[in-house]
Amino acid sequence: MQGKIDTVLRHHLVPATEFIYGYADLTGLLDKEFAEFRYAICIGKQLDPRIVESIAEGPTIEYYAHYRSMNSELAALSQAVAEDLINLGIETRLVEPSVTTGQLDTIYEKTLRTPLSHKMAATRAGLGWIGKTDLFISKKFGPRLRLVTILTNIPLKATSGPIDKSRCGTCNLCVVVCPVGAANGKLWDITVDRDEFFDAFKCRLQCAEFGRTRLSMDARVCGICVAACPLP
Repeated sequence: MQGKIDTVLRHHLVPATEFIYGYADLTGLLDKEFAEFRYAICIGKQLDPRIVESIAEGPTIEYYAHYRSMNSELAALSQAVAEDLINLGIETRLVEPSVTTGQLDTIYEKTLRTPLSHKMAATRAGLGWIGKTDLFISKKFGPRLRLVTILTNIPLKATSGPIDKSRCGTCNLCVVVCPVGAANGKLWDITVDRDEFFDAFKCRLQCAEFGRTRLSMDARVCGICVAACPLP
């Protein structure tokens, strides 16, 4: 069955040079609402390098539009993949690439954590690790990508072993450029909670400020640390 899933993914992930994907066993790692779906198909799509490089000093309208269009594209892509899998008799559960600003301001405002972390799933699939500013750092694109997850109850074998600790080493570029000092430089591993190395609330406040001052809208966006990362 995994071979058939590979075929479906290769059909949809075009051009292949802009995508990564992998499989993960998330047993014991999911919120109870996903209990019957223990396995994940993790997909990442590269952000436009030119647009990312333009945000070294802060977000632009072009970056904000690209970020939103990428989320929409991944949502449509995952829906198309899921439909093909359902036609093969494979049950799935889609998880949107991102939640809305309104949801973060209400449902998730106390923790800024969602029921499923695409970043966590992608580390279990061996696609990358968590960086010092809580970015997902992929082996192929660094942090310059967006992720989406499709859950299934079909057992899937990971294409590579899970990544359990950071590979950022002594690099602190993302820590240094953060305008609000949201990161303290501590390295992530699977025993380290996000709040031990990164203040998501400081980050969100700065993103809102950039939305007001640079984009003249109610938006939460930055990207400075994404542009600063030298990986891959």
